[in-house]
Amino acid sequence: MAAALPAVFRVALIAVSMLAAALPAQAQFGARRVVPSGPVKPPPPGTPPAEAEIWPFPAPNPKDWWEEKRPLPSEAADPLGGRRLGYRERLIPLDNGVDPSTYRLWGLMPLQWQLLRGDEMILEAWVRPQASARQSVVRVTVRRDGRAFVQARAGLACCEAGIARRMGFDAELPPGAAAKFLALKASPIWDSPRDVQVRQGANYAESVCVSGASFDVTLVVPGRSRSLRRACEPEAVGQIADPLELLLQSALGHDPRFDVIYPGGGSFASEREAYRDLLAGGGSLKPAARSRAQPPGVTPAPDAPEPTPPGAERPAPPGPARPGSSGAR
Repeated sequence: MAAALPAVFRVALIAVSMLAAALPAQAQFGARRVVPSGPVKPPPPGTPPAEAEIWPFPAPNPKDWWEEKRPLPSEAADPLGGRRLGYRERLIPLDNGVDPSTYRLWGLMPLQWQLLRGDEMILEAWVRPQASARQSVVRVTVRRDGRAFVQARAGLACCEAGIARRMGFDAELPPGAAAKFLALKASPIWDSPRDVQVRQGANYAESVCVSGASFDVTLVVPGRSRSLRRACEPEAVGQIADPLELLLQSALGHDPRFDVIYPGGGSFASEREAYRDLLAGGGSLKPAARSRAQPPGVTPAPDAPEPTPPGAERPAPPGPARPGSSGAR
């Protein structure tokens, strides 16, 4: 029958069929929301600040802020994360002048809460210029699996409730880097006084720090810790030049914002030479009048912690004193 239809009717029939097939697609396009291309109108008066900040997008569910799962920190951000105190393990006594709350303010796991086992170690340095609020901290953690990690922070520690312009990074060091840090554990500098004064030969006068920078270096190994503070005088800083150089140079090259703080590349060659000249001339570093004693050590933790016997209570890790506490002690 179709063959009997004139050609004009066949063409009309095909056109009607194509139009019918296109109608659902046209309906879909017509149902889509048209987004205006002009500027977004400001939020209505009285909009809460949190909602006004993301306007015109809808505010998220407030419960999601507390209940939604968050990504865990990377391995470099917490190299010793997930460890629990063994039955006979104890936290390592530490007295480096930095409270746990201060570490958390800088985005670092408090050094007081770290558990070290076997040949592991942590080396940390705080750099505080006398004429600037721009401080920095570098921490290197060497694990028993031979891997080493560096964590660095820098910012303006003044005049605001937080650390202004704080930046930082966490990274794993190249293979073989751990050996350089492990060699520092046997250095005789860890037997020196916490605070010192420079004695120039037979005649000396008490020095007063009016410029320069202070450097606080802390070594933590299983069972004990040692902290040294050297400030202002190049002879005093030169005594700890080796750990300072190794720490700072391991932190350079990861972020230009950190590198610009140390245009000399983290070198302490001049301070090291000043310390050698002091010793060659008969001088020495004497304990400062108010130098505190180093904290006592404890029995080193076993390489593999003992299991908790049935019925025995596991020592609780440090934490907030009450709900809502910041954790500061």
